[in-house]
Amino acid sequence: MAQTREEDKEPAMYQSDLSNVTLSPPRDYVAMLPAAIRVTMGLHPLDLAEWIEVDDRLPDELAEKRRLLAERRDDVLRIMPAAAAGARETLALLAEHLPRRYPQVYRQEGARLANRATGETWDLAADDLHPLELASRLVQEDLCLMGREDGDDRYRLTGACVCFPTRWRMPEKLGRSLNAIHEPVPHYDPALTSPMDRLFARLPVERPVWRLNVSILDSPALFQPGGHQRAAGEPPITAQNAGDSLWLRMERQTLRRLPQSGDILFTIRVYSRPLGALAGRPERAERLAAALRGVDAELAAYKGIEPVRTAAIAWLERAAGQAGGAA
Repeated sequence: MAQTREEDKEPAMYQSDLSNVTLSPPRDYVAMLPAAIRVTMGLHPLDLAEWIEVDDRLPDELAEKRRLLAERRDDVLRIMPAAAAGARETLALLAEHLPRRYPQVYRQEGARLANRATGETWDLAADDLHPLELASRLVQEDLCLMGREDGDDRYRLTGACVCFPTRWRMPEKLGRSLNAIHEPVPHYDPALTSPMDRLFARLPVERPVWRLNVSILDSPALFQPGGHQRAAGEPPITAQNAGDSLWLRMERQTLRRLPQSGDILFTIRVYSRPLGALAGRPERAERLAAALRGVDAELAAYKGIEPVRTAAIAWLERAAGQAGGAA
């Protein structure tokens, strides 16, 4: 799927048209912080009108996707032949949804879809980009397709564009089943093996769902395939500097069954905020401190929390004790 303007091939050449575009700040998911951090499905019904979230970080995050697809392509994009139908369907659904939900940003004329926030115009009928790659270049969400092969009831990761991973490496998961993908996750088996299999087998087209995943990390970078991000020589994270040195990383994940292919489309949208954003929200700070106290060591290590847990809790307890601010 090619862009229609030759000069738009290099990211530095993109010219946005934001004169009549108003992009809102990112949604505040801090208000939905869980009371506990544990391995759970935690599903909510998804209104398909709110399937994709667009905010004022759209230009920067799509620019970062372009960079990663150019410089780290094999790390962020992998597609098996089995993903072909689901990928085409995903692109078609986005091309229909985005101009309707965000008409100030996305405009479609025939086979051309324009993103006024980035200055890109895509030819949806061209064939020089895989449909799943183009679909991912349209939105801030990462996209993963789970499908079944003939004679196999297990859903496997058949294609994905994951530019903003939270400490996992997508290429290692390609072709693997749900259970194999989640093998490193503490307590996934047996707690979630059967429920997740049932969800994927029975999820109705008309009943998509979403969930929130929360981590505390030591870097605000969107692309985090590896572990601890602190550079050599950086000061240690303490109760005094945790507000500026740690980030609350929240993933809004959606699951929906594609009506034609039957594949499951899994989207991941990353929201990262400094832990210091809770300084004026004492009730939320206490809620997160309690959740961090309660997470078991194995899960805390897996989620990257254990090395910074003590400092984060101390900082949050101090923030929770401060007067003023609304929760």
